[in-house]
Amino acid sequence: SPLSNERETMTVADAPVQPVLLGGDFGVYALARSFHEAYGATSIVLSHAPTVSIARSSFCRVEPIIAHASDEVLLETLMHIASTYSDRALVLVANHDLHSEFVARNWDVLSAHYALPFPSMEVIDYVTDKGAFARLCKELDVPTPATVVVSFRDFSTAEAWVAPEIPFAFPVVAKAARGNDYDGLEFEGKRKIWFVESAQELDELWARLGEVGFRGDFVVQELIPGDNTQMRSVTAYVDSKGHMTLIGSARVLLEDHAPTMIGNPVAMITESFPQLWADAQRILEAANYRGFANFDVKIDPRDGRALFFEVNPRIGRNSWYMTAAGHNPMIPMVDDLVKGLSREREEVHEEILYSMVPDRLLMRYLRDPELAKRVRGLIRSGKRFDPLFYSRDRDLRRSLTLHLQKLNHYRKFRRYYPQANDRSF
Repeated sequence: SPLSNERETMTVADAPVQPVLLGGDFGVYALARSFHEAYGATSIVLSHAPTVSIARSSFCRVEPIIAHASDEVLLETLMHIASTYSDRALVLVANHDLHSEFVARNWDVLSAHYALPFPSMEVIDYVTDKGAFARLCKELDVPTPATVVVSFRDFSTAEAWVAPEIPFAFPVVAKAARGNDYDGLEFEGKRKIWFVESAQELDELWARLGEVGFRGDFVVQELIPGDNTQMRSVTAYVDSKGHMTLIGSARVLLEDHAPTMIGNPVAMITESFPQLWADAQRILEAANYRGFANFDVKIDPRDGRALFFEVNPRIGRNSWYMTAAGHNPMIPMVDDLVKGLSREREEVHEEILYSMVPDRLLMRYLRDPELAKRVRGLIRSGKRFDPLFYSRDRDLRRSLTLHLQKLNHYRKFRRYYPQANDRSF
């Protein structure tokens, strides 16, 4: 049966929009930029270590907060902000699973002061656990990779604990079923996604996870061949009445390959994928989802199937590709949750290149001549956009640092992914 996810809109429809953002990475800057482009707003950014793109931005005001802040500390800070800006329409946004769950846990307190474009905890449990997501997709006949869930909830020692058999061939992919169970752990050699070559290597991973105190679920999935260009990103907004009022997608060109960032796109082309949109909508409707959602999908080159990997219960780090293509996600969200307006569905069809890496580096990884031709055409026609470079941010130190960081991608890719291959790692 559909899950309950009723949401009330704010009652300050005519007040100035005041974004409050959790986190301090490039994706949070992109959120602040989207708010600034839409409303001319200065965002309040809660972060313990904001990137220079945020710290030296003209439209970001950093509110320092301790690392790994507890719910109590975050709530105290957010309530102080709410009392200080009680004459404004406060909107709380984040692009990290930990923050999505924080909002869901504290919905009753936060919703009295903030517009919250997130699903409920019930819905998060239902669709964003990667094991549960695979089961939901199977029920809806939406293709997903073959998946085995491995629970560490009863782990005592590596010798006493027995992992389930993996019924598909190595190499395989292993990752936490839920980010919040894993993101807070710190250990040497930590990776966001593990590419595992053999059963012995997988056993070694299980032993390491048990030793460092992981007690959630991991999933093991079949490795779908194909390089980064087989990946697709889908971004959606479902309003408070359950209507999908925004949908868009992009073809990934290149992903980050640093161990803790692997899987995050650094270059994409916006492109319409109606079948992916339809499947995403079926998944969200089945869960009675509300708020922003971001799907990761991969096209299997062996048979052309679009395999859904996961849905993230928040807007994606790279969602600014929607804004660059002319459909700022903050506008339908604010119209819904702050102004109480109903909107017609927006679909993103404009083609642009979203890229955070130097053009020469990107072209080095594009092995499909037709795709490379499309990318060169977008660059020549001035349709290449980087979310961090914005004409309204002219701080010289900020600009110099960002240019140096962009050049640093050459070193990073030479170390972690020296050339494209059919396994993407």
